[in-house]
Amino acid sequence: MFGMKLSTAILAGGKSRRVGGRNKSFLVYDNQSFIERISGQLAGFDEVLVSVGSKQEYEHLPYVLLEDEVRDVGPLGGIYTCLKFCRNEYLFVCATDMPNLTAELVEFMAEFISADYDCFVLKSESSIQPLCAIYSKSLVPLIDSLFRAKKYSPLAVFDSSRVKYIPLKYSRFGESVIANINHLADLDKLPRFRQPRVFAVSGVKNSGKTTLITRLLEVFKSDGYRVGVIKHDGHGFEIDTEHKDTYRSREAGSDVTLIYSQDRFALVKNQSDVCIRRFIDYFDDCDIVIIEGLKHSSFPKIEVVVDAPVCNEDTLLAIATDGGFMHKSVPTLRRNDISQLADIIKTQILQKSLNN
Repeated sequence: MFGMKLSTAILAGGKSRRVGGRNKSFLVYDNQSFIERISGQLAGFDEVLVSVGSKQEYEHLPYVLLEDEVRDVGPLGGIYTCLKFCRNEYLFVCATDMPNLTAELVEFMAEFISADYDCFVLKSESSIQPLCAIYSKSLVPLIDSLFRAKKYSPLAVFDSSRVKYIPLKYSRFGESVIANINHLADLDKLPRFRQPRVFAVSGVKNSGKTTLITRLLEVFKSDGYRVGVIKHDGHGFEIDTEHKDTYRSREAGSDVTLIYSQDRFALVKNQSDVCIRRFIDYFDDCDIVIIEGLKHSSFPKIEVVVDAPVCNEDTLLAIATDGGFMHKSVPTLRRNDISQLADIIKTQILQKSLNN
């Protein structure tokens, strides 16, 4: 990739208080965790280090994990440890909550490296970016002295070193490349690029499909996924009530009717035939789409079984049941084993799709 040998580091040890204490590294964007996305962009450089609060959560990553030598001093503790450990003279540092970061941006910044400066810091329209910067290994003694003086901000490093500020506005990159996810609501502002992963929860009438979907939704949402649901009704349905404006429009002959408010909208469109896969296009900003029903479809599915399964076993990911039934070849779990059912979906639908 880049000609110069450059070490890189992801600071993943923050407290994540503004996202409810959840680990930002494992928030999901386009079916990948933040840490997977960023480390994938950095994988072509000479070295990838990950600064962590505890190694245990990150042991699945194929990178060097470093716990802070100086703890509870914020991001400068991670920068310090990574600078001491890295094998190259210069270290690119970024935060774990920058899912749009690209290798091309790092290469662009590295073009500014020279012996005349100690830090090379990206500068956006609104602020400087100490967690999207390149640091020289020669700064280790300076940071040591700052810690002794109880100065823990990366900005203190800039006050006592030679800094080259790199204006983002003169590059080909937009501000979104360094966007931080400080609140869960910020995830909704990110563009989506992959098609959602689709599975069904099927079974006979009144088997408990809706309850299972609701509980799976809670798990996937807590993991940071954006989730949509499609419900199939084989007997026809009406969402307009008589005398409402949308009802009157349809009765007057409108083929498509849309109603919206500040935070939601609904679309009613007449159709002569059904293609469920066309409906999935409406969910292009979701990571996962759960279809309720369609027990005879080819979609991969979890079947909720009361007495005996009715779905083609070739389409089954798992069976959820409260009875004594046990399938000879399909994983069979109790309906309240929600975390295990969710893990099957993650393994068979989400992770497998990413590897294809």
